[in-house]
Amino acid sequence: MQLVVARIGRAHGIKGEVTVEVRTDEPELRLAPGAVLATDPASTGPLTIETGRVHSGRLLLRFEGVRDRTAAEALRNTLLIADVDPDERPEEDDEYYDHQLIDLDVVLTDGTEVGRITEISHLPSQDLFIVERPDGTEVMIPFVEEIVTEIDLDEQRAVIDPPPGLIDDRAEIASARDDETDGNDD
Repeated sequence: MQLVVARIGRAHGIKGEVTVEVRTDEPELRLAPGAVLATDPASTGPLTIETGRVHSGRLLLRFEGVRDRTAAEALRNTLLIADVDPDERPEEDDEYYDHQLIDLDVVLTDGTEVGRITEISHLPSQDLFIVERPDGTEVMIPFVEEIVTEIDLDEQRAVIDPPPGLIDDRAEIASARDDETDGNDD
């Protein structure tokens, strides 16, 4: 199985280093010198990490054969992909690999269907679930404990408790339930 572990950013300096947006909880393992990574697009790789260092809070990598700024800049926006054992799991119980979350059904705490996770967007502040709704539209759900209350891999679902306004039609769903309840009280 393959996992995206980083995205190459801009060139840093003139000797072929690049900044990387880390997408793994184990950069010391996956992005260590000597690691050979597949790439997307495939035409830019595979790439072998020659050196790595942290500078001003950002990871900088240099790849074998990339010796100048021009070559480094040509790699910009390339995804770095590592091979992993499909049975490998994160060390912590509340951590997940993207492939474990893709295609999970997303439901509200009361079981109301929201949609299906089609993508995980890794942002500096938090990760987002990109959820495709049954009508084909998409909604972004922050992957934070306050909103995503449960991940059940056995049942293949993510349970969410979003604040008002996060899911546009949540107010409409609640209103429809209230109308049904009011109609049954007569």
